[in-house]
Amino acid sequence: MKILFFGDIVGKIGREAIKKILPALKEKYQPDIILANVENLAHGKGITAKTLKEMELAGINCFTSGNHVWKKEDVTTAVRNNNACLITPANDPRTIKDNGFKLLEIGASKFFVVNLLGRVFIEEKGLKCPFKEIDKILAKPDLLTASGILVDIHAEATSEKIALGWYLDGRVSAVLGTHTHIPTTDYKILPKGTAYVTDVGMVGPIDSVLGVKKELIIEKFLTDSPIVFDIPEHGEVEVNAIYLETDDKNLLAKKIEKIYEIVEIN
Repeated sequence: MKILFFGDIVGKIGREAIKKILPALKEKYQPDIILANVENLAHGKGITAKTLKEMELAGINCFTSGNHVWKKEDVTTAVRNNNACLITPANDPRTIKDNGFKLLEIGASKFFVVNLLGRVFIEEKGLKCPFKEIDKILAKPDLLTASGILVDIHAEATSEKIALGWYLDGRVSAVLGTHTHIPTTDYKILPKGTAYVTDVGMVGPIDSVLGVKKELIIEKFLTDSPIVFDIPEHGEVEVNAIYLETDDKNLLAKKIEKIYEIVEIN
């Protein structure tokens, strides 16, 4: 199976970059499924039914998220309003039952996507252990028919992501880290066959600090005062993604490739 996975899409400028670059990437890679993390989709934090539909129409099949996904519209309502395939972290108490994972039917094959949230440096209450939570999920009978299993671990700490990658090596097709918006260069296939990267990176403005206008963040550090985050709407956008190929017979990864493109949004 061939998979494209985009890192955190940040605001309108990120959405516009997806719409601009995705046709060429689809032609080049011929993916069976396209996934993206969208916790920053609607002006930097959260999602709306409108922005989800916009990305669905652009060609993304299913969305993962993180701790910021609840910042705007009610997630359940937004999903219901346009029937979007949005997954929220399985170990977060705000996630409704069985919405932390999805079994997607791709032709005659089935692909399983799981979303987890790290606990180190994440200021959310009631988070369950992602390691124990994934054990419970992987024990589900539905997975016996899956051609691939991808885990999005949305976390701050590199150590937590790396540890989860090793913990799941040979048990899933890929463990892809998101959340920090800074792409790491450690993409590889682990010894037992699981593709891994600590952070995919973002689809967001280059002229920024993690997607936010750089002047605002500099001011925040200079004055140590709260600010309202704002996202640039024009300029160069870095598009960070991962391309995967998996073996349908044993779920394991055959290829992992880093994608980095720059798109100009006027």
